[in-house]
Formats: sequence, structure tokens, C-alpha cells
Amino acid sequence: MSCGDHHETDCSEVLNEVWLFLDGECDGDRKELLRQHLDECNPCLQEYGLDEHLKALLAKKCGGDHASTEFKERLRAQIRRTVVEQGGVTVETTTVQVELTE
Repeated sequence: MSCGDHHETDCSEVLNEVWLFLDGECDGDRKELLRQHLDECNPCLQEYGLDEHLKALLAKKCGGDHASTEFKERLRAQIRRTVVEQGGVTVETTTVQVELTE
């Protein structure tokens, strides 16, 4: 998508990062570039508004759901991380110790 105007940051690039921006996962410089683009570009601002509304709706409808304690314990016990390197494969295993507190 493009609004046809020239911006420092391309519309498609901004729209690809809208969810990172909404979730506060951008670093300060990137966040400022995205904010500046949204201030200048009405089509991207409208798309941002739709995504922001969707996020709020999802939080409202799904925000009260919590995973069961048993599920969390099983998940912690099964966590594994694999790292693939160029030119070879390195497997890194993460060991998880589960502590039950009541």
C-alpha cells in the first residue's frame, strides 16, 4: 500500500510494523520514525486505527482467559530452543526446573 506521497519511511514498511508499534516492541528511534509517518500519512493512520481497535477488542474479549496451572507447568517442562547456524547445525537445549509453590 502506498498513499502516493513521498515519506522518509515507506507505507508498506510502516504497515508491516504496525503491530510491533502497537505492542511497544520498537526501539525509540524506530518508534519515532513510525509515529512521524503516521502523523503525515492519513491512509496509514486509518489502517493503524483499525489495528488498534482490533487489538482493544481482542483484549476485551480474550483478556480474562488464563492458562491453567497444569498447562503452564507442562509448557515450562517442555521448553526447548534450537539454533540453526549457517554452515552447520547447533542445537541448544534449555533446561527448565519447575517449582511448585502454594
